[in-house]
Amino acid sequence: MNLIKLKQKIIKTATIANEGHIPAAFSILDILWVLYDRVLNIKPKTANNPNRNRFVLSKGHASIGLYVVLAEKGFMSQKTLEGFGKADSCLGGHPDRKKVPGVEASTGSLGHGLPMAVGLALGAKIKKQKNKVYVIVGDGECNEGTIWESAMLAAHNKLNNLYCIVDYNHSGDQTLDLGDIREKFKAFGWQAVSIDGHNQKEIYRALTKKSDNRPVAIIAETIKGKGLKIIENNPEWTHKYPKLEELDKFLTEVK
Repeated sequence: MNLIKLKQKIIKTATIANEGHIPAAFSILDILWVLYDRVLNIKPKTANNPNRNRFVLSKGHASIGLYVVLAEKGFMSQKTLEGFGKADSCLGGHPDRKKVPGVEASTGSLGHGLPMAVGLALGAKIKKQKNKVYVIVGDGECNEGTIWESAMLAAHNKLNNLYCIVDYNHSGDQTLDLGDIREKFKAFGWQAVSIDGHNQKEIYRALTKKSDNRPVAIIAETIKGKGLKIIENNPEWTHKYPKLEELDKFLTEVK
């Protein structure tokens, strides 16, 4: 699918709500689409199947990207999506599993999504279920000790049903240079690959890669704000949205 339509929805929804992290949502949109379109194999009618694959958006501030994908896949109506950020809406700045259909974990406190995903993957192993667990973390989150504590636990328990996608858009470089993060995951006992996080063929291959009895780390090189030059890698736009009078210009220029 051409994701321009989804990017336009993100821009429009955030502009009307005066809320949302547009660049973070653009950064992971290709990954989200491949997950929900080709990998997770879940639908609204089977969203509670105990054998379903699970997805955790650890970088919960990118929720608006998840919401537009869920709406496109029928988990919510367009009217619900348009209510994003309103006081009476189920769609907040961070996803809430008790309110939003299709959301597996309430996230937002950075560094907590991977520990939850490890728990889900370990629980599946104990129950002898065949489902897989996927989690997206941001590169900034990888400054958190909980990420590496979870990485050690996952490797120790040989959680080959766990796939951690690092959205490596380098936004965290301004505070701490992570260096070769693929090698770091390898040092913690993971199978690890690096991909172009905007190339859907590469994303699909990595997400369906057979594990060799270890958890899998996918280091996705991405561009924060990918597809809209004014916000690409521009820290000013981290938590900013167009003014109503700018909306048409942004919708036209997005690629």
